[in-house]
Amino acid sequence: MESGNLTWAVVATALVLFMTPGVAFFYGGLVKAKSVISMMMMSFGAIGLIGVLWILVGFNMSAVSDVWQFAGDPFSNFGLAAADNETLIGAAYGATFAIITVALISGAIVDRARFGAWMVFVAIFGVFVYFPVAAWVWGGGWIMGLGETLGLPGVIDYAGGTAVHINAGAAALALALVLGKRVKFAKGTHQPHNVPLMLIGVAILWFGWFGFNAGAEFLGDMGGVGLITINTLGATAAGILGWMLVEKIKDGKATSVGAGSGAVTGLVAITPACANLTPGWALVLGLIAGAISALAIELKFKLGFDDSLDVVGIHLVAGFIGTVYLGFFATDTGLFTGGDTGQLVVQLIASVGVMIYSFVVSLIVGYAIEKTIGFRLKPEDEMAGIDTVVHGEVGYAIND
Repeated sequence: MESGNLTWAVVATALVLFMTPGVAFFYGGLVKAKSVISMMMMSFGAIGLIGVLWILVGFNMSAVSDVWQFAGDPFSNFGLAAADNETLIGAAYGATFAIITVALISGAIVDRARFGAWMVFVAIFGVFVYFPVAAWVWGGGWIMGLGETLGLPGVIDYAGGTAVHINAGAAALALALVLGKRVKFAKGTHQPHNVPLMLIGVAILWFGWFGFNAGAEFLGDMGGVGLITINTLGATAAGILGWMLVEKIKDGKATSVGAGSGAVTGLVAITPACANLTPGWALVLGLIAGAISALAIELKFKLGFDDSLDVVGIHLVAGFIGTVYLGFFATDTGLFTGGDTGQLVVQLIASVGVMIYSFVVSLIVGYAIEKTIGFRLKPEDEMAGIDTVVHGEVGYAIND
């Protein structure tokens, strides 16, 4: 590997790792003051546990030798003991994706999840969901080979619409159903305690996302990095506008929380599509995703599930939109950009396949944890404050 590519690989790895603390700030600002420690600990717990598991077995599981293999042999190179330099940097980069995927799920269950139970879920989800799905999408598995199997164009998921966002969003929905609603769950009841902290988190996420989307270019000649970079900028900016426009029409005011959420929605939507859209179509994608997600987050009140920080409305919905959008507008293969329905078919199969698998496994694991060691806090502990009950700390200690 050339030195420039190797340098970019290290920088991109650091950028994507930094995104998980960004998630912690983003989510932390949106919760109650007495929940901020718990919220941020869920992200840092994911960094610790998934980071270790990825090095031990996850990287080995993320590549397969046969298209219908479930996952790679976890013990084929246990602990990466025999890996060369290029393999090690690739493994480090892949670890950051595994980490943030799991951390994203936590936003659906704030205020009411036990930390120990969360860590059990993190380990099981990593081994039985994320590591295999990464193999399916990028490591030679059935999604990567779907186009060839069906005689259609290959599935496009450059940076994780299926493996990261649909995967995390479906798992978040499952856990929200397992844990049930927060005490006093109703529209407008739970307000963000620190909007500036939330916006800092959004800024970190946007900054790190350039490594998330363009990082894999270190594997080639860096020829697509310009398109990926402009699309990551443009779709995100358009996502802000789409969300704020819906807020203004629906509620009469555009909010900073809406702007931040719109930015994240645009980032999510462009993730699978960043290398396969012209900049104009990327802007349209961001605008559509921002607007639809702004409407989708209201579904939890109508359908009665408590997705605390709208992981479903943002990551599942926008991840699905971004992945399926390629079926219509992917350069040369989209239905309206030179291709036929083939790209749309494979995008839909991949999206729905990951969604169903992640949801079902997460639902089973979540219920198993709840029925054994218990996943949800007692209502009185939730009311007292999860930070002090679970962690013995407070986010803001004010001393006279």
